[in-house]
Order: sequence, then structure tokens, then C-alpha cells
Amino acid sequence: MPTKSLTFLLPFVAAAALTLHAAPPSKTDKAKPATPAAVDPYTEVQPATETLDLSAYQRIRDEGLNHSHVMDFASALMDGIGPRLTGSPNLKKANEWTRDTLTKIGLENAHLEDWGEFGLGWQQLNTWARMVTPDTAVLIVQATPWSPSTPGPVTGEVTFVNIQSEKDFDTYKGKLAGKVILFGAMREVPPVEKALFERYTDKELEELAEFPITAGAGGLPPEMQARLAARMERLRLIDKVAQFFADEKVAAVIEPSRDSNKGGGSGGTIFDDNGATLGRTPYIAEKAVKIPVAVAAIESYGRLYRLTQAHVPTTVEINVETKVTGEHEHGFDTVAEISGTDPALKDQVVMVGGHLDSWIAGTGATDNGAGTVVAMEVVRILKALNIKPRRTIRIALWTGEEQGIFGSKGYVTQHFGSAATSTAPDQMQLPEFMRRATGPLTVKPEQKLISGYFNIDNGTGKIRGIYTQGNYAIAPIFTQWMAPLKDLGVTAITNRNTGGTDHLSFDAVGIPGFQFIQDDMDYESRTHHSSADTVERLQPADLKQIATVEAIFVYNAAQRDQMLPRKPLPQPELEQDKRKPLEGIFPGAVPPPPAAK
Repeated sequence: MPTKSLTFLLPFVAAAALTLHAAPPSKTDKAKPATPAAVDPYTEVQPATETLDLSAYQRIRDEGLNHSHVMDFASALMDGIGPRLTGSPNLKKANEWTRDTLTKIGLENAHLEDWGEFGLGWQQLNTWARMVTPDTAVLIVQATPWSPSTPGPVTGEVTFVNIQSEKDFDTYKGKLAGKVILFGAMREVPPVEKALFERYTDKELEELAEFPITAGAGGLPPEMQARLAARMERLRLIDKVAQFFADEKVAAVIEPSRDSNKGGGSGGTIFDDNGATLGRTPYIAEKAVKIPVAVAAIESYGRLYRLTQAHVPTTVEINVETKVTGEHEHGFDTVAEISGTDPALKDQVVMVGGHLDSWIAGTGATDNGAGTVVAMEVVRILKALNIKPRRTIRIALWTGEEQGIFGSKGYVTQHFGSAATSTAPDQMQLPEFMRRATGPLTVKPEQKLISGYFNIDNGTGKIRGIYTQGNYAIAPIFTQWMAPLKDLGVTAITNRNTGGTDHLSFDAVGIPGFQFIQDDMDYESRTHHSSADTVERLQPADLKQIATVEAIFVYNAAQRDQMLPRKPLPQPELEQDKRKPLEGIFPGAVPPPPAAK
């Protein structure tokens, strides 16, 4: 099933996702404070049968499928603004455009909310490279995010550097000045034997609906612990490698683009994300990378690599032109509302959203321009139909998701609650968003006012169902909501968790947060964080279906008498104790001898 590859461990550490980037009060206009709910959503009794307004289904389907404007939003955002790296001028434009556009389509209180300081503002202006000797050839490259510039075009001898541990530094010390460094193993380039583009089969959806019971459920499996430890050790080494290259005064570094599943990382496609950056947090000024770094399509990298391995003198001319636009840029979320009309329920809120930021190689169309424009189309549909929801409907478009779901966490911390994270030495080695929560969870009055949050962030593929995120009480409700949508292909409900995106911020503080099951299409194989992530990869019919289905979910949540059922309030401070082995139950066991002093 699709997951966000940069945050592959998030399903196992959702409880840790509570306190990152707690922000100062917004510097922009803020929503009026809400009043406490009259009913405790954790104790509210749910009906066995849902009351569905099928005439509303009909109207939403007609507007969403026959009068869609989702591709208008898509081209304006992706073509008109382009890639939206967190902290960049383009993301500022996107924040302002979404705010202003939501106002134009009739939403109220459209504003930007400051979630805190992010770091460097940065943009790529121009990057190119060419092989000069032993042949002339155009190389397919892009700057890695937050790379500094070269001082104009520079030419250097190409040298492959293989550093796997600190002892390897001595091999290259004093030998790299002025060189263009190839850094990264030359990987296999498998043939593309299967279609990169696929949809779920009925059998796969049936399997997805089955809840997996594992021996280590709830904890971090040993294999994941090993992967995390190895990854963090490698990242610590990468920080030292970056400083070593700077000390050696290399001209530039070229890295190979990673692969995707099914061999989609070939044919000139570049993946340019966290995995390409030469440093763990290159967006923080004091940890900024000091040398120009570019990522190359594997075919370009491969030719250079093979020449160096054959000891053929090779030179490359490279020009990396980038711009730092600020060192202490703040991040903002775009927020707007359709006000509720029921005197008893209007202070309660149903939320819909996706993340607005992207990486830089393409224009961020499937990740996550799709989720952004779908959320905008959802509220456009409801406004076009002049629907007067009982509860308030709030759209939120997050930023900083790609670096650690910063925007949604900051918003949740400000409005709904948070818990302290561990300061243990091993935890401090992790990125802040992955540190274990030690609690207890502190919730604010607004936390009880949010009925639920619906998120799209798995590309352009149509909705096939929904993850309940372990919220077993809601599965019968969603089953009834989905019955009239079977002809649109919406059939699957799974109680599994899915991770890697903004619904986790809500789930971590006890608010129902949901991500939909979507057809994968070519998201994981070709478009996720790549140069191919452009409007051409969007599927208009699928986006119409997504917006229509999500609009119906949001409408139903806004209209029902009760708020959506909740899981028990998280108790992150108790998680470690709950997983400890029971003591004193083994027959004949005796206390262990005291440890030697």
C-alpha cells in the first residue's frame, strides 16, 4: 500500500508526534476562539443506523463530476506557481494564492497561521552540467535542496569517493581540492518489466481490509529498530562527510538519483528529496551545506562512474545557481471556513486538508498538489451548492510536511494539545518528530470541538476506501456512508493504520484523523518527489472522483447529530510501561543475583 517514503517509520511513532515546532502566536489574523463542546465526544452514544441525505449525495455528485474545477486549481498552482519547498518564495506565493482563492470562492476567515520558525528560504535558479572530456555530453542534473551555488560555471576533474566509515577519510585527505566528486554507489538499473501505473485489484482491496495481527503490535519491530539505527548512523556520517568536503575545498558534489519501486527511477527521472541532501537538516542556517551539491539522473551518473572506474581522465563543467532568501523563515498554514448554522453544533468543526509544500524536482503535482486542489474543490463544491452545514467546515493546507509534518503539528499544538518528548540520549539522536512521547498528553478546550479530519496525500489515484486508523467504532458508520458510492469504486474499509502524513498529528492528540485508500497509479514508481511530478501525471477523472467522495464524507460528518466516535485518549506516558514483560508469573523463577559492583 502507498506510504510516504521519507517518513516510513511514522506509523510506529505517531505517539511521538506531538510537540515539534510549538509556535508563537500567529503574526496574521486569527480565528475567533471556540467555546467548549456541551457533549464529551469520548462518551457520546452513536446510533446503529446513519441518516443519509441521498438528495445531497446526488447534488454533490452532479457538481463534483459534471462541473468540476479541480484541474483549474491544479494548473494555477502547479504551472502558475511551481514547486513549493518549505521556506521558499514559491511556498509564500502558494500560501497567499490559496488564501485569496478560498476567499474568492466564498469561504470565510481565510488567513495564514504561523506554526513557527523553519529555517532557510531557498530557491533553485538554474543548474546544469556537461561532460567536457573524454567526450562532450549533456548531463541531467538538479541542485539538491538548500545547496549553495558554485561561483559561476566551474570545471573539475571527476573523482569517485567512497566513504563508509570515519577511517575512510584518511584515504582522500589532501587529494580533493578543485575536484568534482561523485558520491554515492552506482546502483543497479533494472529493466522496467511491469507497468509503472497500476490500480488496486478487488483481491488486493480484500486483503487490505483484513487487519494484521502481529506479535509486536503497537511497538517498533526489531527490524525497524535496526533500520532506524543504521539510518541514523549513516546520517551522522553524512554530516561529517559534508564538512570534510568543505574542508578539502572540492568544487562540487554529484550524487546519483535513487530508484523507486519497479525500476521507475530511470529514463532520466530525478528524485530530489531528503535522501539527496548532504546533511540531516540543511535548512537550518548553522548546519547549512557549504559546498554545491547536485543530484544526477542515474544514466548521467553511470557514465561518469564507469569512466572513473576505468581510470579514464574525465572532466565536468557544472553550474549550480541557487539563492538563499532568508535564514529564519517561518512556516504558515492556510486556513478558511464555511461557518456552521446549527446553534447547538456550529462551534464544532469538521476539517479537510492536505499539504501544500513539495520538493523541487517537478512541480509537486501528485505530492501533494493533488491533495491541496482536491481539498479546495471539496469546499468549492459545498459553496457552489449553497450548503449550510450544521457544523463548521474548516479547510487547512499544511506546510513543512515533507520535513516532518511540521505545519499540522504546529497547528495541533497551538489549538488542540501536545505532550513532552523524550530527552534520553538515544532519542535526542533522532529527528524531533520521531522522538518518543513521554507525556502526559495535555489537551486544550478546542480538542473536543473537532469531529474529525480528512486528508488526501497519496497522489492522483481515485479513492477506493478509507483507513480507520484503528478507530473500530467508525467502521460501521463509514460502511453506510460508502454504500451509495460503490459505483464510484469506493468499497474498502480497513482498521489498519497508515502513516507518513498529516492525519497523524490529529490522531496523536485523540482527534479522529483519516487518510483515504487511493489507487497507487505511478505515485510510488515514478512521481513521488521526482522530476516527473508534474500536471501531466494528474488524472482529471480520478481527481473529480476524489473530490466528490471526500465532499460527501465531509458533508456527512458536518450534518450528523453526533460527532464522530473517538478512540480512547492517548496516554503516551504509559506506553513503555504497558509493553514491559509481566513480572513474577514464571513458575519457579528466583530473583537474579545482584549485579557486581
